[in-house]
Amino acid sequence: MHALGLEGRAITVACSGGVDSIVLAHALHQVGDRARLRVSVAHVNHSLRGAESDADEAFVRAFAASRALPFANERVDPRAFVQRAASSRARPTLQEAARRLRADALRRLAGQLGAECVATAHTADDQAETVLLRLLRGSGPEGLGGIPEWSSDGRVVRPLLRVSRAEVLAHANAHGLCWREDPSNANPHYSRARLRAGWIPGLMRDFNPNLLRAIGDLAEAQRRESEWVGPFVEFEASRRFAWNEAGQLCIEAKGWEPGATPDALARRLARLALHRLGSGRDVTRAHIDRIVRFWRTAKPGRSIELPGGLALERNAGGFCLARHLPSRFGC
Repeated sequence: MHALGLEGRAITVACSGGVDSIVLAHALHQVGDRARLRVSVAHVNHSLRGAESDADEAFVRAFAASRALPFANERVDPRAFVQRAASSRARPTLQEAARRLRADALRRLAGQLGAECVATAHTADDQAETVLLRLLRGSGPEGLGGIPEWSSDGRVVRPLLRVSRAEVLAHANAHGLCWREDPSNANPHYSRARLRAGWIPGLMRDFNPNLLRAIGDLAEAQRRESEWVGPFVEFEASRRFAWNEAGQLCIEAKGWEPGATPDALARRLARLALHRLGSGRDVTRAHIDRIVRFWRTAKPGRSIELPGGLALERNAGGFCLARHLPSRFGC
């Protein structure tokens, strides 16, 4: 609590009904008086598993009531969100849609409950899975920073990032807690589930029993380095990037040659540009390198398509990054 600066705060626990979030809610409730916490519980019903989703909601509601914790819930519809996408190019996956809707709903619910921040139950296992997935998909240095303790806006905190799932289960069993199981968490169709079931246990058995701690240390070190270099990247972005009236990100054409802009800085600027257009989650190292090559070599009139329905064009005035449009860019 002290390291995260949570004492005296009003905190809403994002509770799905699974063991991780039930343990987080229970633990914060346990230390509530001592740490002067005002704990509440929020649940988002994704409506993806029919009666099972409704049963999850009822379970979390009953859990909160049994401990006299304020409770609020919201129902969202990821399938409808996917279908509303303007084009297949910009259409999120069902998982991405659920993640976006859940994040927005939790912020609204925290407001209803009078909470300053939302606590989510990401564990050391989730951190390891995230870092390994990004590594396997070709992430750059920023991706190896994994999941931060706090979101960039200071609204979401993750108190269990240094706690393993084994420790979570031990806490649940020691206190006689019940929880709900989501079968999709073990579905081998999902890469994360395959890592969880096979790769990580194997790596811990055959190479390093302290793998979770090692990956957590790597992620923290990388995040701290990114925090240190971030102001330099922001300064460069302020010199080179500007928004136009059409909501397109205009990027200066000069100065991208290797001697003027080192690869490491150019890659960070490319990732920052994509984040500013809301497409950072879809990006791999290959996309970043493609953008940097384009900045260094493209002639006016050329363009490339990028993840998240974005396109980058070189015109007479410089570069423009925007949602893919049939007409020419306006920078």
